[in-house]
Amino acid sequence: MTEPSSEGRIGLAIPGDDLILPFQADQAEVVGRLVKLGPTVDTILSRHDYPEPVSQLLGQAAALTALLGAALKFEGKFILQASTDGPVDLLVADYQVPGGLRGYARFSPERLAALPPDGRLLGEGHLAMTIDRGMETERYQGVVPLEGETLTEAADTYFRQSEQLPTFIRLAVARHYRAGSGSRPWTWRAGGLLVQKLTREGGRVTTSEAALEEEDWTRARALAETVEDHELLDPMLPPDRLLYRLFHEEQVR
Repeated sequence: MTEPSSEGRIGLAIPGDDLILPFQADQAEVVGRLVKLGPTVDTILSRHDYPEPVSQLLGQAAALTALLGAALKFEGKFILQASTDGPVDLLVADYQVPGGLRGYARFSPERLAALPPDGRLLGEGHLAMTIDRGMETERYQGVVPLEGETLTEAADTYFRQSEQLPTFIRLAVARHYRAGSGSRPWTWRAGGLLVQKLTREGGRVTTSEAALEEEDWTRARALAETVEDHELLDPMLPPDRLLYRLFHEEQVR
C-alpha cells in the first residue's frame, strides 16, 4: 500500500482563481456555495505521483471539503474521511478556517491495476465528516455508510438521512491546458456546486405551503442539474456569471 504523506496545508486565495462563493436564490428559497480550485488543488495533487483516477478522486474530495468546510463561521477545521475496502482504502481532506486546504489518499497499486473500466475506487466502508473547533470544544462527527457510491452520492445520503436537508452537489475534476505555461502546460482544476433548501424556523407549515416549498426545491434542483463540468472548471468564467446563468430567474445574489 502506498502511504499518505504529511503534506502542508495550502492557503486558498480569495478572491482569485481559488475561491468559494456563497449565494442565495430568494425566489426558490435556496442557499449554496460555488467553489473553483486552480493552483490550490494542482499543488495538492501534483505533489504526489498518484495515478490519474486517484488524483481525480482526491480532487473531488478537496472540492467537497471546501464546499462543506466553508460553512464554518468560527475558527476550526472540517475533516472529510472515507475508509473503505476498495482499491482506495483511505481518503482524507481537511479545510482549516479561514481557507487552508489539504488532502491525501492511500491506495493499492495492484488492486487499482486490476480494476475494470467501470469499477469503483471506493468500496464498502464509511464516510465521516468531522467539525473540530479546537482543544476546548467537543468534536461533532457525522458518519454515513459507503456501499460503493461516489462521494457525491454518499454526501447526499448524509444530508438526506442525518440532517433531513434536501441538498444538491455536483463535483468536477480534470486537467486543464494552459498555453505558454512552460514545462507544465497541463494543471489540475476542480470545482463544485452545492445547493440546499432553506429551512423554516419555528411554526408549522400547512399542506399548501409544503407543496409550494417542494415545487420551489424541485425547480431549483432542476436548474442546478444543468451545470456542466466545463463551467465549474473554466478559469475564464467568473463565478458570479455562472450563478447568473443558472439562477437568474430565481433572484440569485
